[in-house]
Amino acid sequence: MRIKAKRMILIIVVCIVVYLVAGAIGPFIKYKDVSSQTAEEFRADSFRSSEAGTDRAMLLETSESALEHRIRLINGAKSRIILSTFDMRNGESTKDLLSVIWHKAEEGVKVQILVDGVSGLIRMEPDPLFHAVASHPNIQIKIYNPVNPLMPWKTQGRMHDKYVIVDDSAYILGGRNTFDYFLGDYDSKNKSLDREVLIYNTAQGEENSGESSLFQVEAYFNRVWNLDVCRLFHDDEGQQKKKRIQKQMELLEVRYQELREKQEGFFDTAYDYTAHTCAANRIRLVSGPIGIYGKEPDIFYTLTELMKQAQERVVIHTPYVVTNDYMNETLAEIVDTVPHVKMVINSVENGDNFVASSDYQYHKKDVIATGISLYEYDGGLSTHGKSLVIDNDLCAVGSYNFDLRSTYMDTELMLVIQSEELTQQLMEYMGDIEKDCRMVVDEKNYVVPDHVNVAKVPFLKRLAWKVVGLLLQPFRVLA
Repeated sequence: MRIKAKRMILIIVVCIVVYLVAGAIGPFIKYKDVSSQTAEEFRADSFRSSEAGTDRAMLLETSESALEHRIRLINGAKSRIILSTFDMRNGESTKDLLSVIWHKAEEGVKVQILVDGVSGLIRMEPDPLFHAVASHPNIQIKIYNPVNPLMPWKTQGRMHDKYVIVDDSAYILGGRNTFDYFLGDYDSKNKSLDREVLIYNTAQGEENSGESSLFQVEAYFNRVWNLDVCRLFHDDEGQQKKKRIQKQMELLEVRYQELREKQEGFFDTAYDYTAHTCAANRIRLVSGPIGIYGKEPDIFYTLTELMKQAQERVVIHTPYVVTNDYMNETLAEIVDTVPHVKMVINSVENGDNFVASSDYQYHKKDVIATGISLYEYDGGLSTHGKSLVIDNDLCAVGSYNFDLRSTYMDTELMLVIQSEELTQQLMEYMGDIEKDCRMVVDEKNYVVPDHVNVAKVPFLKRLAWKVVGLLLQPFRVLA
């Protein structure tokens, strides 16, 4: 009887595991084709203009500048603040941001915060800080696709977007999440190199303000915010009566005063964004489907169609590369038509994505076979920036990784900017990273600069890469 009971328990456990795994993977296992609408509507000339637009642009290359300009913009808010993020965690930089947001809400500014469901469950649900923020009458927090383990087919629908919009004045968009690993200089040991772009609307408050690309991003935000799968996070003013919530409210008020004293320059209302930004002719937001199930590769299609128009060069910086046959064939087409095509990724020794590193070692040969010039970064800190350059006047920055997950599963954004000055600045930043790269010769060999030190990886970790990479092959879309 005991043996039968154990077998029954084992069968039940196996059935549950199969149900959860199959349910999670099922909606994504078949790769979708590019939507006919995206293919029909694509026009390369719609990404360029012969005249300067109302927007000006500035790259945010350091975590310190990323926190500074978030605080600066939010502090200047007069009517609304929008913050969308894949991952928000309690920490010093998050407390800084939320203290300023709380202060502005107290002044009557309306705030909307949108966070991915996994972060909402793991990072926010147990933390009274976020309950306190949500309790403010002028702040609404929504969770994109809250996790429900009883419905595994919904669990992999993730929102990977990261941006901040303030009034009609400016926005920041790129690859940074909202915690100390990406923002500020609080955590000196665990940091990530990343990249964002700040767009400043010079026509704010004027009749032609609506020409700014800011309203493209706002329209996208509203589409996601109003999805049925987005749920309010503890939107209850009554929580303010609880002692633990009152404590967090008091801490936010104290934090705000301390921040103003410590970082007085961040609150300088005379900061001249026009003087610190580059002129741009045209800026367009490229987005994909926003639902929670399998997606058409619309962003990959749009970006690569633009690359095919290049006359001189294409440079792609992405943290890692995970591709299928369609993506490899498309990259090979670009290599065949454009004189210089380069891709820079983290080496597996340098990167912080274990799953992507595991898959890369099995499919590195496929990427090499496209003919692309492949470089692996070994600078010590993992690079997380997602950006590309096309010729001398077109660049793109955003959240999209050149992997299967960004292409077919997650919501993603890329901002395509026509600006010779900004493109040149981006090329210089890219060049700094490329100095610490190895050039891939073949699957095993590299050209290694004398100063580059490749990190030593323990045998067990390398073995784990091999094992995980092998097991991952039927489910590569999750990488």
